[in-house]
Amino acid sequence: MITRGTFLRMTAASLAIRPFAHADAGGSKFYFAIIADTHIIDPYYKGPESNAEDTESMFRTEERLVAARTLINSLQPKMEKVFLVGDYFHNYPSPDIDFYFQHETRLDKAKALTDAFAMPVHPGFGNHDYDAHLPREMSHELFRRKFGLDPYYSVEHRGWKFVHLNNFLGNTWKRGDPNFNTATGSLGEEQLNWFEAELRQHKPTFVFIHYPLTIVKEKEVRDYGVQTLIKRYRDTIQRVISGHWHKWFEFGRSFGPPHLVIAATRYDPNAYLIVEADLKNVSHDLLNIDLVDWNTHYSQPYKPGRG
Repeated sequence: MITRGTFLRMTAASLAIRPFAHADAGGSKFYFAIIADTHIIDPYYKGPESNAEDTESMFRTEERLVAARTLINSLQPKMEKVFLVGDYFHNYPSPDIDFYFQHETRLDKAKALTDAFAMPVHPGFGNHDYDAHLPREMSHELFRRKFGLDPYYSVEHRGWKFVHLNNFLGNTWKRGDPNFNTATGSLGEEQLNWFEAELRQHKPTFVFIHYPLTIVKEKEVRDYGVQTLIKRYRDTIQRVISGHWHKWFEFGRSFGPPHLVIAATRYDPNAYLIVEADLKNVSHDLLNIDLVDWNTHYSQPYKPGRG
């Protein structure tokens, strides 16, 4: 009997570096990958999680990220970027910031794992990259000092823009505020203004935000909020990608541009998106989207050369 795990290992072993069937030799296309919810841990991790499946998954996060990395590194034409949509690692083992510079922790492991990708990896913040009992400023300082990253930022590449939003900076994540509710995301007025300035450049844009838009506050300042901006600039935004739910969900154009929730490498090494961007037509194609098992953790493995 061939188990799912055996099948995946056999498939991975059989992959050769082959070109995409419809790759563009003229250079009018480029390729990138998207992953989410890697949840890297370290020996200080204690657990357990809320159920047996979640607990078991935590001890396989490194293995599964390495498997996804091996596939992504093997592709030709090569992926030029990888974007990681939050929950880079899983919580904090100490409230003392000095601890992270005196010991090797999950932050260092996460960086080492993503540094071994053959192309730059750009992570964003997830809820587990914060700790509800610790100041957000501590997480921001660690991200700056360990990874060289701001709480939110954009990357420009080949005339396209890739925006990492942070839905943990608004009032819903501010203790003592009447709107405090960490199950709901919000950006705060300063970030919303920054986001609109990015969109006003009218470059083809991918937006990454950890919480799906259904659980991000629609309006934060009068009629002004992230959903308002996304709808207003629907012709600029190619797609919005979220994580957090660890399963694949599709919202179509409910929020203007297409909105997709990606599953987690924490549960499945095949939880990635392989994206072909078309510079000439200002469009994109998700090359492995037909392999997704919707509303589950799982996708079938992508085979280079298909299409």
